[in-house]
Amino acid sequence: MIKMLFPRLFPLALPLIDKNTKPYMNTAKRYATALTIAGSDSGGGAGIQADLKTFSALGVFGASVVTAVTAQNTQEVRAVETLSPEIIRQQLEAVLDDIPVDAVKTGMLPSPEIIEVVADIIDRYALKNVVVDPVMVATSGARLAAASVSAAFRRQLYRRVSLVTPNVPEAEALSGRPIRTEKDFREAAEVLLGQGCPAVLIKGGHLSSACSVDMLFRQDREAVSFSSPRIGAANLHGTGCTFSSAIAAHMALGQELETAIRSAKACISSAIRAGSEMTLGKGYKPVNHFFLLTN
Repeated sequence: MIKMLFPRLFPLALPLIDKNTKPYMNTAKRYATALTIAGSDSGGGAGIQADLKTFSALGVFGASVVTAVTAQNTQEVRAVETLSPEIIRQQLEAVLDDIPVDAVKTGMLPSPEIIEVVADIIDRYALKNVVVDPVMVATSGARLAAASVSAAFRRQLYRRVSLVTPNVPEAEALSGRPIRTEKDFREAAEVLLGQGCPAVLIKGGHLSSACSVDMLFRQDREAVSFSSPRIGAANLHGTGCTFSSAIAAHMALGQELETAIRSAKACISSAIRAGSEMTLGKGYKPVNHFFLLTN
């Protein structure tokens, strides 16, 4: 039956059917790869699901390590169950013992113990291009991480990563400073840089202004702004996850940090715009991760 339906493909399927045949190995080239370490969103708009969609849309092979499972839709987070640090460690080792990873994106790291595991793995496997999206509160307002994770970020992660990408509420929580103006952006970033971050991208999407402005701060360099017209749309579920995973994907493809952020900013703006034309669910609708494939 398979041969009748797919006569040209049938010879290629034989090695897969024969359990004694070794897998075909293509040594000429490999995928650019990115690893997401984050929570699962059962609604598919954020978390690991959004990360993998973003990687795929940008032509990057995505691997994933689940840190928590949420019962979630566009309206609410009904329940959260955190996985044990041990199974998270085993997922990480299983991926990294086999697959070369060009960039890493972390999302929901709900406990200090999990952050400690991730920090240890970064050191052991000498992981590069690590983008940390400090997910603490969902778009719906539900808290996704323990209050103690802020100290764990400072103690365990900041000095090991390439970029931290808080939105305004997260930057306020991590720095202890209110953010309303560009001056506030700078002051909050100075706190995070002083705590060991090599680079901080504070995302301004939560502020009310004509443009959505994100600002990159690095040690001993001028701040860089990334601006795009604000899109009046309700499909903002998963924007933070998608933006940070797009940065990681572009870094996996070989772009340096500032260029990767600029590329990712264009991606998330287009994904929001394309998603605004669609409807899904009754709450905060997701962006259109596959706008590149449908345009």
